[in-house]
Amino acid sequence: MMKVNLFAFLFIMLSLGLFAQNDKKLIREGNKLYDKGVFDEAAVNYQKVMDKNPVNEKAVFNHGSAIYQQKNYEQATKDFSKVVEMSKKPEIESDAQYNLGNSLMSQKKYQESIDAYKKALRTNPENEDARYNLEYARKKLIQQQQQEQQKNKDKDNKQDQKRDDQKQQENQNKEDQKKEEQQKDQQQNQDKQDQKQQQQQQKQQPQQLSKEDAERMLQALQNEEKKTLEKLNEQKVKSSSKSTSEKDW
Repeated sequence: MMKVNLFAFLFIMLSLGLFAQNDKKLIREGNKLYDKGVFDEAAVNYQKVMDKNPVNEKAVFNHGSAIYQQKNYEQATKDFSKVVEMSKKPEIESDAQYNLGNSLMSQKKYQESIDAYKKALRTNPENEDARYNLEYARKKLIQQQQQEQQKNKDKDNKQDQKRDDQKQQENQNKEDQKKEEQQKDQQQNQDKQDQKQQQQQQKQQPQQLSKEDAERMLQALQNEEKKTLEKLNEQKVKSSSKSTSEKDW
């Protein structure tokens, strides 16, 4: 399990002056608050020292620890990176690298955390916490890579499936269009055949007269027949008259 090393203030050298004494007091108060779990107020104390003295590695280190406990891993990463750059003591640098590794791992930056743990061990080979977290980070990196590979594989499969579906849909659309055109052609041919057949039937069937036309034709025939009879009767009368004259004569 990851843990963050809080840099305990060491009274190795007594600094003179009110300014240095005030810094020490703020850091001591910050450490007490940190131990009580009041991380936000502890960070405020450390920040006050940093505002006056940005290169106070003890204040920067402990500020990073307090910020880390508040899950502000990005700012904690900046603090511990700064301590690594300015620290001249191997044990402090090793602890800073260790905490830097924890901050990076909390952001799922496993490869960077591995590098930090390795540096912590090179600086202090007896840092067992760094050794344990190094192995843990390696396992997490493998899991992350496997998940990423699976994610890419799933993405590729999804894209392949999408392409297959699109191709299948295109083929289906072409087939549907082809069938539609065939049906259209068949319908047009059928319409032409029906029209041709209808025209032929109209030619074969006699033209039917309307009732009015039939009556007119009948009346005309009757009139014609009447005229013919009248002519015949006239001829008979004339013939009969002629025969009578001849006998008398």
